[in-house]
Amino acid sequence: MTERRTAVVTGGGSGIGRAIALRLAEDGFATAVLDLNPEAAERVAEESRGKGYESVAFGGVDVSDRMQVNAAVRRVRETLSPVLVLVNNAGVSGTRSFLKITDESWNRIMAVNLNGPFYCCQAVVPDMTEAGWGRIVNISSSSAQSGQQFMTHYVASKAGLIGFTKALALELGPTGITVNTIPPGFIDTPMLRATEERGHLGGSVDYHAERTPVRRPGRPEDIAAACSFLVSEEAGYITGQVMGVNGGRNT
Repeated sequence: MTERRTAVVTGGGSGIGRAIALRLAEDGFATAVLDLNPEAAERVAEESRGKGYESVAFGGVDVSDRMQVNAAVRRVRETLSPVLVLVNNAGVSGTRSFLKITDESWNRIMAVNLNGPFYCCQAVVPDMTEAGWGRIVNISSSSAQSGQQFMTHYVASKAGLIGFTKALALELGPTGITVNTIPPGFIDTPMLRATEERGHLGGSVDYHAERTPVRRPGRPEDIAAACSFLVSEEAGYITGQVMGVNGGRNT
């Protein structure tokens, strides 16, 4: 990069979000780590700063609340610079048989997984439009491609995010902004381990790893590497795409 650019990573306090925030800092971006958990966000920002990178934590941000999102983006803009990279990673999961999914559970998952990216994009797109350059990466899920039992609400939200990505890419392409989505598949994160513990994984992590073409679960760093490419200058001709990172489980 010829100039410093600011990247916002939501849900950046752990798992895939942490890996992405650290990788983008390594790539030279000033990173804003947004997370609902203030302590987790600060730990990641401190980890980046400890390596000599510029990183600031913005904790207590619920992406399902438009006012909180707008306030956080204003703080990022004032503390660092206008936001030219956005990674919508914040998300919540849920496992429940279809007839037991409550309105409250359905609405919460939709609010975070689908409304959140909508609010975040609306908050930062003006910065990108003014600069004539921007990168948006939405972290969806391979379950939106294959389906997943006991997760109808979660799968529906992530499938909506894929459609959101495709439509927004067409609209923003002429302004120099690319919009892509990465649907991770079988990534070894706290969320995956929690699903395993609840018995909703259909076998252990090791069991599924043995049946994955590359014979291992994914790592958060695998997603971060793909994200690093999509926000780079070299990826300027890639938009509206679904870039699967799943070890060959979905093709």
